[in-house]
Parts: sequence; C-alpha cells; structure tokens
Amino acid sequence: MRKTDLCSSTEGTEVILATSSDEKHPPENIIDGNPETFWTTTGMFPQEFIICFHRNVKIEKLVIQSYLVRTLRIEKTTSKEPFDFEQWVEKDLVHTEGQLQNEEIVARDGYATFLRFIIVSAFDHFASVHSISAEGIAVSSVS
Repeated sequence: MRKTDLCSSTEGTEVILATSSDEKHPPENIIDGNPETFWTTTGMFPQEFIICFHRNVKIEKLVIQSYLVRTLRIEKTTSKEPFDFEQWVEKDLVHTEGQLQNEEIVARDGYATFLRFIIVSAFDHFASVHSISAEGIAVSSVS
C-alpha cells in the first residue's frame, strides 16, 4: 500500500463541521491543497473542526500549518459516525511572528475515521489553519 496525504480533498476527505465560518475563508480551505487559502476562527475559543476520511486510515505523521494557534488538541475516533472521540495529541505551539507555524507530529496509534482539531487557545483574538496533511495509508472501508 502506498502512503498518501490522507487529508487531501482529492482523496475524498471532507471537513464536516467547523465552529466558525467566514465566507472568504471557509473550513474546506484547510484540505484544498492551495497554500494561499486558509480557514479562520471568528473570535472566542475553543474553536474546532472535524475531518472525515470516509474510511479507516492509519496516520503516521501529521503536518499542521497555522497562525497564532497557542494550544491545539487533536482527538480521533474509529467510529462510523463522529462520536466517541478520544484525546490523541495536545500541543502548545510556538508563536512565530509574521510566519506560519509548521507543526509536525509523528503519530502513535494513528487509526481513525474522523479527527477533531480543537484550538483551545490562541495568541490573539483570531487564529487560522492553512493546511493539514496526514501521511499514512487507507486500511479499510468503513463497515
């Protein structure tokens, strides 16, 4: 099986929920593969979004490009529906003035059908997520 970017919209992955939406910066921008687009929060925290893979996947590495995110929690589930999430990773990110935060996470026990990303806090009133990529393999269809 070949490794692929499991979070790419070209792989059928979708953002199925986001707690905020700006018509100029919708949540779909996170997985569209375009480095010029992004999703932005609209104020208060926490803010979250859920990515659906539409299949069971094994994630080996996540790369998150964001701006002004202070604390990020990632939860996962292998359920058929976006329920029963368990905490997987929580990271305090470094503030990088004037440039994107580029956070690479080597995954342990990275089996999932959905990922929930929770921006617990930010360095300002607004934060943005520019891209999420997940290196790994599709394991099976959701049964």
